[in-house]
Order: sequence, then structure tokens, then C-alpha cells
Amino acid sequence: MTELLCHTDSYVQEFDATVVAADAAKSAVVLDRTAFYPGGGGQPHDLGWLQTSVESLAVTKIARQDGQLWHTIAGALPAVGTAVHGRLDWERRYQLMRTHTALHVLCGVVWRDYGALVTGGNMEPLQGRMDFEFEALRRELVDEIEAKVNSEVQQGHEVRVRILPRAEAFQIPDLIRTKINLLPEGIAEVRTIEIVGLDLQADGGTHVANTLEVGRIRVVDYQSKGKINKRIYIAVEA
Repeated sequence: MTELLCHTDSYVQEFDATVVAADAAKSAVVLDRTAFYPGGGGQPHDLGWLQTSVESLAVTKIARQDGQLWHTIAGALPAVGTAVHGRLDWERRYQLMRTHTALHVLCGVVWRDYGALVTGGNMEPLQGRMDFEFEALRRELVDEIEAKVNSEVQQGHEVRVRILPRAEAFQIPDLIRTKINLLPEGIAEVRTIEIVGLDLQADGGTHVANTLEVGRIRVVDYQSKGKINKRIYIAVEA
């Protein structure tokens, strides 16, 4: 299995690795270790480059398939056994980290103050949306949520990552904030993200280390997506 460096350190921007599998039909390789996030939980996969001794190859996609992390390459595939140096598109990744943490701050505020579960979400760099179980959502409430979210960001909460045995993780109250538990039954360990003093939930994505890194969050729109399903759109100021 590929060692996923970003699961323990989201700030790894470059790394050395070895190609352990190659598939010409996929135009993709598997590495023994990687800092590229494969996507999931609404966060897109990373982009970047793999440098061999002779050329720089663009990584256009990374995805899980059959228990492996396949890096799609634009160009000739390096052979199995080739040493490579990976480099992330860091500007894009860091924007996604800020956005993902912003959405967790939003989720934490909405759960703490309104008791609404998450029914869906998605993000791109510096923008995202999250769906909640609200029966009604009006402008005054949206403005109130925006003010509370930015107040929490400015408090400088530490963001902690832990990987726990499944049994221990599920002793944490309200660990799963989504309406449907998306964790596969066979997972032995659960990765948690804690915004200290505000939010703690299971999550596999990448985050900043402190909410001050997020910056100002704006609620740019909100919509009704059903009787008890309301969507909030946010933007993170660059």
C-alpha cells in the first residue's frame, strides 16, 4: 500500500518516491509513498509534477482503484523501480486546505448552535458549498451564521489530526456529522479532524493547522434544495 504522507502532514509539498507499478492503459503509476491527496469527502484530488532524472511529468489526476493510488501522468510512464521527486501544485492545495477547514468551521457552528446535520458538500479552491437539515433558511439567519463563523476563525483555533482505532473513534459523541455514515464497515482506523474548542469529526482531507490561516469567509448564496435540505455557498477571501 502507498504511504499517504498528507494523512499525517498536510504541509508536505515535495517528496521522494519509487515507482512500484505502472499501467500504460491507464497512463498511470503507483508510488511507494505520495503527498498527493486522491480526492474524497468533497475535496478534489491534487495536481502537480513527478520529476525523473530526465524530465518533469505533469500529474493530472490521482485516484484510488483496487486498493492502490494511481497517479495519472501526462507523458511517457517511468518504469517500475524508477526514483522520482514529487512536487504538488502547492498554491492550489493550500487554497483547498483553507477551504476545507472553512467548511468544518461552518459545520461546527451550525451543529453547535442549530443542531443541523450535513447532507452534502463540495469544494473547489477558495469556494465551496454545504447542505444542512434546515427546514427554513432566511437572510437574517445566514448573516448570523456568517458572523459566527468569522468570529470562530479569528479566535485562532488549533486544528489537530489524529488516527484512532475504529472502536475508540466511535466512542466520540457526534463523530459523524453527515446524515449518512460514509465510513466503510471494514475500516480499522478512523482519521479525525479537531478544531479545538469547536468541532471534532471523522474526515480524510487536508486542513490548515490553525483557523487564522483560513482568512475571512463570506456566505455568497443560499438555496433551498428540498423541504429540510438547505444549501449554503461560501467563498474564502484570497
